[in-house]
Amino acid sequence: MTEITYVYSAHSAFAYLGSAELSRICTAHGATLIHRPILLSPVVEKQGSLPFRDRSQAHVDYFFGREIERWAEFRGVPVIAHRPKAHDADYSLASGMIIALGDSGGGVDDMAHRLLQAHWRDDMDLSDEAALRRVAAEAGHDPEILLAQAVSSPVKAQLAANNQWAQDHDIFGSPTYIVNGDPFYGQDHLALVERALDQPFAPACWHNPSVDGSPDTSV
Repeated sequence: MTEITYVYSAHSAFAYLGSAELSRICTAHGATLIHRPILLSPVVEKQGSLPFRDRSQAHVDYFFGREIERWAEFRGVPVIAHRPKAHDADYSLASGMIIALGDSGGGVDDMAHRLLQAHWRDDMDLSDEAALRRVAAEAGHDPEILLAQAVSSPVKAQLAANNQWAQDHDIFGSPTYIVNGDPFYGQDHLALVERALDQPFAPACWHNPSVDGSPDTSV
């Protein structure tokens, strides 16, 4: 069975915007998602990218304004009309809830979507334990058991391992989808992810004019 390694943060706007489409793709192609939730800032900063707190206001306004609004309309996904009030809150507990359910299967697929949706549709604080309990209960889990697992040593160790794995594999943003070792960054590349499930990409056809003597038409 084909696998898609799914690297994302539990508070990622674009992971949310692509979540339903990713589920459709997996169903249509019989693909399994392998979840690797991460804490985004340490990963992107390791690659030299600026965290949002250090980016220009114009960049932040574009990201949290027009870009999200356009993709929400295109995907038919409900989204709040502002940056979530608790977007900078610690979301490690929410990440732990995902990890506690395993790295694949319907339960973890559903939980990841519910948490992304709660943050971006309902403006939920992903560090709010009472709110996380409600999400767990609505998903059919025992909230106390799941939250206890989410803060357990094995789950914390797995989250740290996911962060290290992402850094070691040069992940620089959320979501990143990996098909047969080929990474695709951003939910705007889901059409290419779907294509790759059936047709792996051929090597690039760039040429070196100093070797083959043909004119250089690269741009």
